[in-house]
Order: sequence, then C-alpha cells, then structure tokens
Amino acid sequence: MSQTAAALSQDAQTEICTALNQCVAETVVTTMLAQNFHWNVTGMAFGPLHELFQQVYEDHFVAQDDLAERIKALGGHANGKLADMVAASKVPEHDGHADDKTMIAALADAQRTVAGTLAGAADIAEKHGDMLTQDLCIERGRTHEKFAWLISAHLR
Repeated sequence: MSQTAAALSQDAQTEICTALNQCVAETVVTTMLAQNFHWNVTGMAFGPLHELFQQVYEDHFVAQDDLAERIKALGGHANGKLADMVAASKVPEHDGHADDKTMIAALADAQRTVAGTLAGAADIAEKHGDMLTQDLCIERGRTHEKFAWLISAHLR
C-alpha cells in the first residue's frame, strides 16, 4: 500500500531517513570528487573532461539538496556534518593528484557506488510503501548510472 510521509510509521521513517542520509553522504563526497578533478585535470582531454566533471558536480549539488529535503519531509534529520559524511561514504576521498585516466576510473566507480546505494534506498522505501522516496531514489540512480557510462566512455 502506498503511503505519504505523514502516514509512515516512526520506524519506517527512521529506516528510510537512515538510507537517505547514506545517499546524501555518498553524493556529497562524489560531488567534491568531481569538483576536485574538475580543478586538477590536465592532458589532451582537458577541455571535455573539465566540462564533464563540472556537469557532474553541478548535478550532484542539486541532488544532495533534493535528498536532504526528502529526509526533512519524512521528519528526519539531514546530517550536514562533513566529517560524518566522509566517514559514512563508501566513496573514498581523493587528493586530486592523478592523471586523467585515474580520475575517470575513480569518478566512474563513485557513480556506480552511489547508484547502488540509491537502489538499496529505493528498496527500503518500497518495503514501507513510500513510493515518493522510491521514485526519487530510482531517478537519481538512473542519473548516476548515466554519468558512470558517460565518464567510462573516455577510457574506451
């Protein structure tokens, strides 16, 4: 049975918000990864990669806000502490000292990781009948998979 945020049990809200905070954490770390690579990319593909990395971090900045606002709509607390996000994220930080191919591989892996986390959050939302959160997570997951493909195409 589909439910709105207000109709969800407290346990359901807590479980969904926990999953969404994980999504936010990984999105924030991936946003910074893309911006860091945008600043530091060099080489023959500088122009297209510089633009692509900017497209990624601009998209992700909006996405992290959408996810955090959904947490708030569910009555949860959106964790905005960067140290907590970095610690929770399955996406590792990077210092930006890398060649373009290493950057591409790292950012593509990050995209796939976030897509997987979003798919898991969508499953949790579905289990509780929260189709609105499920839809948000599915939409974001598709976007991250698309970015993984776009980024990985530079390695082929």
